[in-house]
Amino acid sequence: MNSNYKTSRRSFVQKITLLTGATTLGLPNIMMAQNKNQLKNPLSIDRAEVTFEREPLIHSYGFKGGYITRLWQVVTQLQDTSGNSTIGLGIQSPLWSDFKVASQWGESGSSSLMYNLTNRAIQLVRGQSFESPIHMIDDILDEIHNYGIKITNNPNLRKTFALNALVSVDSAAWLLYAKQNKITSFDNLIPNKYKPGLSYKNKRVVSVPSISYSTSEPEITKLGEAGNYVIKIKIGYPGSQQEMLRKDMERINLIHKKLSAIQSKNSPTGKILYYLDANGRYQSKDTLLRYLDHCKKIGAFEQLLIVEEPFAEDLKIDVSDIDVKLAADESAHTDKDALERIEMGYSAIALKPIAKTLSMTMKIVKEAYKHNIPCLCADLTVNPVMVDWNKSVAARLTPLPGLKDGLLETNGAQNYKNWETMIGYHPKGKASWNKPVNGIFNLKEEFYSESAGIFLPLDYYASLFKH
Repeated sequence: MNSNYKTSRRSFVQKITLLTGATTLGLPNIMMAQNKNQLKNPLSIDRAEVTFEREPLIHSYGFKGGYITRLWQVVTQLQDTSGNSTIGLGIQSPLWSDFKVASQWGESGSSSLMYNLTNRAIQLVRGQSFESPIHMIDDILDEIHNYGIKITNNPNLRKTFALNALVSVDSAAWLLYAKQNKITSFDNLIPNKYKPGLSYKNKRVVSVPSISYSTSEPEITKLGEAGNYVIKIKIGYPGSQQEMLRKDMERINLIHKKLSAIQSKNSPTGKILYYLDANGRYQSKDTLLRYLDHCKKIGAFEQLLIVEEPFAEDLKIDVSDIDVKLAADESAHTDKDALERIEMGYSAIALKPIAKTLSMTMKIVKEAYKHNIPCLCADLTVNPVMVDWNKSVAARLTPLPGLKDGLLETNGAQNYKNWETMIGYHPKGKASWNKPVNGIFNLKEEFYSESAGIFLPLDYYASLFKH
């Protein structure tokens, strides 16, 4: 781990200047351009603390063959020796990040294990310096993952479990790094090498709600009538593959019956588009094809926009011959994993800066952009503050082919019991860009100029450390 990094690149350039007799202003333009990002001060962390709250859901939320009833809101505070202090938030979802851990340890037990990983990360970064938050994650990820393997007693622990545990630390680190380098906008926070894939500016981002196993029939109808033109549908019901397929078919029958006749003025087809998410539950290509054939039979296939994470990642199935856009999600833990999925025929990547860290997300976006693979942002049922972290990325992604808008799944308002109270924790929770109209977040210039409010103090969450 790069724990003794103390000298900034700025100092390096100053030393070169003294040795050569040149001034910084006299350096060749190309050298200045190449070193623009290296000139920043390193991320320096003096103190680090973490705490959490449990937020109850309105009802159980079913996906990935299981259910959750509450979500741990993890809060990390980082400070430096100059008096700068920042708050980073994270939402823990062991069920999403590693189903085997969640099924073995239960909802509370698996959350406790993930929180232990966050505590371990706090110990590793306290009193240390790193070239940037990205370098911090690179330095500690393997150690956190190995620690997770040990305490979960799972030698095959998915790396996403470790990344999920690091989100609050990563977010606080980016904000501290911004203060230490006098960065006040999200655009300037993005290092130059990652900017190409995050340089689009959508005027609109689609707000994508979610239909889980437990979403009621009236709620399904309400989502369609509210003007949403993309709706995410959780497939991959609990049970054997036969039971799963049967229940998934029955569910799409019901959903399509409720939504097929509803017209949407924002949709490019005039109809609601379905965004299916299997969370890796399908064990064979044949099973998925049977499901897709059923969708064709009932007339739902023409409304399929995308199918996310259909197969368990260890199956390594080539999907290039499946005639629907497939997106990788959990299996794209890192940029290297994303490249592997692209080579297997996946034609989109579902990004989760709110679940895999902003640092890792930038690296994944860079790889996707290099291979002309479009991206969207998926949710983890996060709080209002984290929705805007996710939205800040979604707003800067080129729209999926066939769409004119960015794409952002956000289902917290549907699922959190105290959502309205949580909006009050966000300094810009009631801003215009946080109020979807007919399923659309309208992003005026204020959204970009104010960086969605992510640089503003989080008084409520900071108060959790005052004891």
